[in-house]
Amino acid sequence: MKTPIVVTMAAVVAVATLAGCTDLKPLQAQIDGLKTQVSSLQSQVAAAKSSADAANGAAASAASAANAAQSTANQALAAAQASQSCCDATNEKLDRMFKRSISK
Repeated sequence: MKTPIVVTMAAVVAVATLAGCTDLKPLQAQIDGLKTQVSSLQSQVAAAKSSADAANGAAASAASAANAAQSTANQALAAAQASQSCCDATNEKLDRMFKRSISK
């Protein structure tokens, strides 16, 4: 009595295994599709990284140019302040000279 049950169970396992094997082809197709998508995404990620690196380089260049412009502006401000100081001193001298000539 146990033998027919064992044979039946073996047959069921064999049928299930064979049925499972026939379903592997669609799974393999899905795996191949996923591999293609992963490859495509890897190239897109590489392109995005390249663009980000280029943007980072441009930002660094812009920061360097901004620092140079700030330095030039600071030098111009210092020159303008020195010029204003000289102008103020000259005006003060002229005022004193006219005050002397008027008072004589």
